[in-house]
Amino acid sequence: MENLESLLAGLRAAGEQTRLRILALCARGEWSVSELTKMLGQSQPRVSRHLKLMVEAGLLERMPEGAQVYFRISDQASASKLAQALVSLIPESDSVLQRDLLQLQQVREARTKRAQDYFQQVAKSWETIRSMHVPQQQLEDALLEVVGSEPVGDLLDIGTGTGRMLEIFADRVTRGVGVDLSSGMLAVARTNIDRTGLTHMHARQGDMYHLPIDEESIDLAILHLVLHYSDDPTEVIREASRVLRTDGRLIVVDFAAHSEEYLRSEFEHRRLGFSDDEIYQYLIAAGISELEETRQLVGDPLTVKIWMARKTDNSLAIRSRRKFATTAGN
Repeated sequence: MENLESLLAGLRAAGEQTRLRILALCARGEWSVSELTKMLGQSQPRVSRHLKLMVEAGLLERMPEGAQVYFRISDQASASKLAQALVSLIPESDSVLQRDLLQLQQVREARTKRAQDYFQQVAKSWETIRSMHVPQQQLEDALLEVVGSEPVGDLLDIGTGTGRMLEIFADRVTRGVGVDLSSGMLAVARTNIDRTGLTHMHARQGDMYHLPIDEESIDLAILHLVLHYSDDPTEVIREASRVLRTDGRLIVVDFAAHSEEYLRSEFEHRRLGFSDDEIYQYLIAAGISELEETRQLVGDPLTVKIWMARKTDNSLAIRSRRKFATTAGN
């Protein structure tokens, strides 16, 4: 915690049985109010009051998602350490905790069923697209090679879908967040995160034009087969640049320019792939001047391209000059 008073505030907020139980549950995933109510066997107003106190003390993070609100252990380092330390002191054999964990498992199973039902609705279109380019494993292997052994701190997967990018980079990052606009896909992503036990990964709702992420807080941002859905790719790249730290990397994975026109009408693609020059112009417009690597995976009929760029001090200077010019022009 930042000081003695904030530490005491955290301890006071956790110093009650139900709130300790909530901490133990949130240390094992992110949960909606209704899910926590079911696991704890308490009324929603009572659970909500406990959650409010813990959010105010910085122990939990509140994540609105449509009509729902999800809660998880705070990402703030000191608060997270305190929460995890308190949870570690709860005896695993405690009968109350054991009952809560049984309820947690039931909630997970219900989540999995809902996620499977939703994914069945979209699986056919996904498989159709996948059949048109190189196998997914080949693409994932290429992505891991492009990122290389350079350490990654905070990962952002923009348009996370099933959360697969969070899974494949899980052992290389300190923390990861997947953002998606679709509540249905977020349910799938959360189910996959729970299934693989990736407690340092989470999913939250947001769109690629207005990311729910602090400025300069990300080391690696990925746009994996997402940009072709955008009406304004420049704005998407600009928003990704906003959240990148200096020396952070942006990876764009998308199709090379093609002529499969039916992808517009049947699959809502706004763009029929991109040329290298288009991507480079988007990067320049967003203030990112360092395009470090381009890789091509030839498929039939779609070729997948991987572009990796880095945000440097020079990138910041370019963006500042552009912002000044725009302001002066007004």
